[in-house]
Amino acid sequence: MNAPLLLTTDGHIATITLNNPPANTWTLESLNLLRDTVRELNSHSAITGLIIRSDSEKFFSAGADLKLFQGVTPEQARPMTEAFGEAFEALTDFRGVSVAAVNGFSLGGGFEVALACDFRVVEKTALLGLPEAAVGLLPCAGGTQNLMWLAGESWAKRMILCGEKVSGEKAFEIGLADELVEQGEASEAAVRLLKATDAQSPDAILACKELIQMNRVGARNSNIVERELFLELFKGTNQNEGVSAFLEKRKPEWDYS
Repeated sequence: MNAPLLLTTDGHIATITLNNPPANTWTLESLNLLRDTVRELNSHSAITGLIIRSDSEKFFSAGADLKLFQGVTPEQARPMTEAFGEAFEALTDFRGVSVAAVNGFSLGGGFEVALACDFRVVEKTALLGLPEAAVGLLPCAGGTQNLMWLAGESWAKRMILCGEKVSGEKAFEIGLADELVEQGEASEAAVRLLKATDAQSPDAILACKELIQMNRVGARNSNIVERELFLELFKGTNQNEGVSAFLEKRKPEWDYS
């Protein structure tokens, strides 16, 4: 069985390639592996850059495998929910500079992993979104907080409450993408961006990143609330209806009572 994540290093740059075809969906195994891999990289002072990428032409990542959330209780959903938080918070806390090289579909948890990085290099043909509410769920891996920090409250509401997805070009326009590139060029552009950090002191980068992200102390507490509200959804009927409707390729019938 192939590993769901592939790690390579080249000089000061480590690359994690998402490797769970066909859509690079997240599983408990891959989330725990991401958490452990990033924490291990933090112990190597020579690694100052990290790229998250995909080999798939169609998918960066389609997010969680929704089959894992069908017909389960809040406590059964908790391990996966907490794994999302631990993995993506570990990525945010990476001691160096992280870049998501986004191509294809980047949806749900597949978009949240990009939001957890310091930078996002996005291909024009990419499609980004947080469509969880359409299946009775909510972004539980920092999406509500990180999206608002990067694009503002209005776009966070449009993309989460209205389910609006954005192209690579629109993502660049509203501040979600730090660099916009042609199809197939995201990984190379991410390397170029990280090589610019070679001119900086690694000690200074570590200190500066810590200071910059101190502004988000409140967001970390909000992430905990985000996960708990996610689990609350499993107590109602709409969560299972939304997931079941998606898997059965039909329109959900929401309960408004």
